[in-house]
Amino acid sequence: MTARAADRARYDRATAQLEAPLAIVDLDAFDANADDLVRRAGGKPVRVASKSVRCRALLERVLARDGFAGIMSFTLAESLWLARSGFDDVLLAYPSADRAGYAELAADPKLAAAVTVMVDDPAQLDLIDASRAGGDEVVRVCLELDTALKLFGGRVRVGARRSPLHSPAQVAEVARAVAGRPGFRIVGIMAYEGHVAGVGDAVAGRPLRSRAVRLMQATARRELAERRAAVVRAVRAVVPDLEFVNGGGTGSVQHTAAEDAVTEIAAGSGLYVPRLFDNYTSFSGRPAALFALPVVRRPGVGVVTVLGGGYPASGAPGADRLPVPYLPEGLRYDPQEGAGEVQTPLLGPPADDLLIGDKVWFRHAKAGELCERFDALRLVEGDTVTATVPTYRGEGHTFL
Repeated sequence: MTARAADRARYDRATAQLEAPLAIVDLDAFDANADDLVRRAGGKPVRVASKSVRCRALLERVLARDGFAGIMSFTLAESLWLARSGFDDVLLAYPSADRAGYAELAADPKLAAAVTVMVDDPAQLDLIDASRAGGDEVVRVCLELDTALKLFGGRVRVGARRSPLHSPAQVAEVARAVAGRPGFRIVGIMAYEGHVAGVGDAVAGRPLRSRAVRLMQATARRELAERRAAVVRAVRAVVPDLEFVNGGGTGSVQHTAAEDAVTEIAAGSGLYVPRLFDNYTSFSGRPAALFALPVVRRPGVGVVTVLGGGYPASGAPGADRLPVPYLPEGLRYDPQEGAGEVQTPLLGPPADDLLIGDKVWFRHAKAGELCERFDALRLVEGDTVTATVPTYRGEGHTFL
């Protein structure tokens, strides 16, 4: 029996009395992945990206482990909810236009002490001030650096379009604007190198593309390390007492941690290890989050139909954004139908061994987005479900 077949047998036994669709997290794999992130971080704390987890119980579990500290959130409403729930170090990774949220933040000392907001434009300060509604708490601010690699005089750009602040001078200028404005305090710098941390460099069947990605990433790492260090020096000249410099992501943990200028690493997807993280030379993890769909039809030889399945991930549309049939091994989508809204046909020899009511296990393309489809996660240890915990959706929250 292969390791994957053994996992399927465990998951089927653990959930034998549960109806699909359902989602699980294998805690042995989750904990092993957490240990690997800490090892790769080389002694620097790992801040957990909540968008890749979206379950308070699992955020609490990982933050109770040595080597993890703080949350990187994705909306202001989520940040305030987490702070009210007892998480005392929440870094909002994206600028917000949530006026009601800013009013709440500026009026509550506990929330203002726990939540740090993201800024890359003085106009965002104007919006925050206009939203205070009389609240006078000092707002903690993090400045975001654009990590994109620019080549040929800027005519070629590699990297996500995030912050407009690319040079040390640009970041320092905004730092001075924040520092000179009452009601705000700069506490950190963030730089997410998604083109390094979030792009696989060993794509199966694509050796030339994989080599090109590795060359690009090596160039990008060198350029960013020099520029990030210069940015930190420029900002410290304005704000000497920065609390943190955050960088990285699951795919670049050890590289980012090696930079002296970086004080903490951000990671989250590496806990669940979705399918987009199969194509990396820098690390390998154990799939920890899966979902099961029930077989409801047997249309013919070599084909079964499962209920649901159309759970595409965000990003540029493509086959890599679809969940992948994982267990039993050897199933694939019908190219004429793909993953369907309410049913999904699957092809392959294993289909003939599946009966009505059997479970087919899938891996989502991305990590936390799975939790937008399910209100609970079944936590599996060995071949037993030891707990059922709500996702954000299960607690009545869909922040985006």
